[in-house]
Amino acid sequence: MAIEGVLFDMDGVLVDSEAFIARTAMAMLAERYGIRATREDFLPFVGTGEERFISGVAAKHGVSLDVESDKARTYELYFEVIRGELREVPGAAAFVRECRARGLKVAIATSADRRKVEANLREIGLSEADFDAVVDGLEVERKKPFPDIYLEAARRLGLAPGRCLVVEDALTGVRAAKAAGCPCLGIGGSFTEAELRAAGAYWFAGDLLGPPPAALG
Repeated sequence: MAIEGVLFDMDGVLVDSEAFIARTAMAMLAERYGIRATREDFLPFVGTGEERFISGVAAKHGVSLDVESDKARTYELYFEVIRGELREVPGAAAFVRECRARGLKVAIATSADRRKVEANLREIGLSEADFDAVVDGLEVERKKPFPDIYLEAARRLGLAPGRCLVVEDALTGVRAAKAAGCPCLGIGGSFTEAELRAAGAYWFAGDLLGPPPAALG
């Protein structure tokens, strides 16, 4: 089936942000609860949105969060550290533009809040106007690994899920794409090629400088 749309996760796919959000979440947990978390603590929660990202690690340490306040503080720290420092995943912006030049519809489908979407895109010279649709984590009830966000993004593009390529770096996101019936290109970073393929990725690339031509049909 020919691909007519591309659904991009954001963190780890468009922007190289995983280290920044882990660092600021660790800082918040240390500041407010005295928790000494490690980056590895966050791996099971990559791609699930900041609420689950920080609360999952806190629960591991026996702490219940004031979720909205603690997420707001994490974002406050994150927005400070990314300013002038956040970079795109190599080839990301050019790949988005290539997809559009090919006549494909493009969307962002991220578990993050809209304020993080706006900040991340601004840092790499993109905006919401570069996409036909943006679905954030506050717009779906069930986040990844449930398929809801990819089904909604496909709906907004007016396309069948099977005609939409998902680009993902997280195991939860790959599983969400598979559950939605979307073929998936796994991007290396937080997880290995073997892990992403085992979760359901059809193709793999280290970044977006040279994704497999077959992924776009």
